[in-house]
Amino acid sequence: MATIVDVARLAGVSTSTVSHVVNGTRPVSEGARRRVLHAIQVTGYRQDSVARSLRRARTDSVGLVVSDVGQPVFADMVRGVEHQATAAGYTLLLANSGEQPEREARSLDALVSRKVDGLIVAPVAHSAGQELAAIRRHGTPVVLMDRLGGICTDQVGVENTAPLRDLVLHMIGHGHRRIALTAGELAVPTMAERHQGYLEALYEAGIEPDPGLVITGPGLAEDTRAAVRAQLASPDPAPAIIASSTETATGVLRAAADLGLRIPGDLRFAMFDGFPHVDLVQPRITTVTQQAFEVGSSAMQLLLRRLNGGMSLENKTLRLKPTTTYRDSCGCGS
Repeated sequence: MATIVDVARLAGVSTSTVSHVVNGTRPVSEGARRRVLHAIQVTGYRQDSVARSLRRARTDSVGLVVSDVGQPVFADMVRGVEHQATAAGYTLLLANSGEQPEREARSLDALVSRKVDGLIVAPVAHSAGQELAAIRRHGTPVVLMDRLGGICTDQVGVENTAPLRDLVLHMIGHGHRRIALTAGELAVPTMAERHQGYLEALYEAGIEPDPGLVITGPGLAEDTRAAVRAQLASPDPAPAIIASSTETATGVLRAAADLGLRIPGDLRFAMFDGFPHVDLVQPRITTVTQQAFEVGSSAMQLLLRRLNGGMSLENKTLRLKPTTTYRDSCGCGS
């Protein structure tokens, strides 16, 4: 196996020059750099990343734990984290917690055992915040992504309460005073914040909230489908529904299809998060869209700030503003 000495001898430079070219630690003349890269290619030299990480007390890797990587919004966040991590020279290790606290705990333990330099976590409902706090106390930086609160650390997500409030007020402006909300799991901070926006809109409009119009639970599509079917088949069905997430929106649309209801003719509808290529869906759905890629990118930037500046930096919380696009499904096109 080729060594750094072999590369230096072939390139006619010192081993320290080879190290500077490989690690980018000091400027090297273009001629010497070309000779070193050519020598690396000829000899097949591969840097010993394990030995390098031991010398630097870093592994150049970061861990990312999300609750459901299959959801479009989380997939975009992962892409944002990975894009920023790769640009900074870090390898991303991804774990999917499946909305289960036990799986989240195992994932965190596995990533910490692999000596990742930092962690980005979208905590599950009922997440063991003490564990994340302990990891941070022991020197591993932690950034919370999407689901804020729980521990004192760097965090990034979107504004949830005001956009949902405005969406409900928009529905009320269409003349609807009975508006259902598929709220999902309220132990998840983002869902709780969106539910709060729903309540604020009703209070602002002088409407007494009806708990029967708020559909809670695990927030999975099939659970939501069953609950929405029951609501829409009741003697006094809601004429309008707002979904707090893509997953619950799927349940609403399936329930409406089961009952033969047309949107927006029989049921007005709007949602938070949205589907990929939403403009191709008929009817076109009114959607609050968060910049998921930017959330992931910002989370990695916060982690890099911590890795480069140390644990003594003041905690930082970022809230990105989503955009709302009004389309046919809420009645705007009719």
